[in-house]
Amino acid sequence: MTGLNPKPMTPLRKRFIDDLRLRNYAPRTIVVYVAGVCRLAAYFNRSPDQLDAEDIRRFQLHLIEQKTSWCVFNQTVCALHFLYSKTLRQPDMVSRILFAKKPKKLPVVLSPEEVMRLLNTPKRVRDRTLLDVCYTCGLRVSELVGLQVADIDSARMVLRIWGKGQKERLVPISPRLLTVLRDYWRTCRSKTWLFPGSIDPAKRLTENTVRQLCEQSAERAGLNKRVTPHTLRHCFATHLLEAGVDLLTVQALLGHGHLRTTAIYLHVSLRHLQKAPQLLEGLVFGSAAPQTPRADDAARPARPVREGRP
Repeated sequence: MTGLNPKPMTPLRKRFIDDLRLRNYAPRTIVVYVAGVCRLAAYFNRSPDQLDAEDIRRFQLHLIEQKTSWCVFNQTVCALHFLYSKTLRQPDMVSRILFAKKPKKLPVVLSPEEVMRLLNTPKRVRDRTLLDVCYTCGLRVSELVGLQVADIDSARMVLRIWGKGQKERLVPISPRLLTVLRDYWRTCRSKTWLFPGSIDPAKRLTENTVRQLCEQSAERAGLNKRVTPHTLRHCFATHLLEAGVDLLTVQALLGHGHLRTTAIYLHVSLRHLQKAPQLLEGLVFGSAAPQTPRADDAARPARPVREGRP
């Protein structure tokens, strides 16, 4: 397991991949985990089974010095945890491989008007439909490109989604979106993938193609925000909360395993944020707030004040 080059396949790497497959890890996750372990092996130019906890510590400090993103850093830690606990059977190593603290950043959210500008920008029917489905159903990019024609249940008005960890969920679709999907299907007549690849229709569209489409559409729409497919998922959740949908329903539609993951959208929902100052003023200043004079008060003569009486 030395180096990032996938060849030759060492016995340790093969066993590591087999262990991940046995536990039904997604293909993308396997690729990411293998890349993380290979970074460790390449740094020391030794196999991971020849390293100790101090070596892992030095490698983690190296990642920090290289300004590795939090996401890549913790993905690498997850990969090492799996390697040493499951494949190498060294559980004592796991407790000494530390995670990095996650930065608390709020997601970028577009207004409904900005979303409409973005969705109407692409000229190709496929691209407009793709962005429409991504936003209207709140899908991850992997879920979007993994959609098949058979996943559309027009009788029940739902899409069957295979999410992270091979978790299946149903997402409702509106009559408008069903019409959009039918019009799109008449133009492509795809038999398997809902969004097949441009070069090879037998393969699905790549995630990078969708990311590039989002970036290009945002630039053409004149949006000054960084827009990714996940931005549309953030918009979906936030706009639902602003429309009055409860948090548990949003959690189910997004396919989140924990409610605290969904709760972050409460911090970007204008409907919830704008209520706060009104509730505060009603509580503190409600009884002392100046009342708006009625129209007939101006025409009513003032009562004379008698001397000696209030």
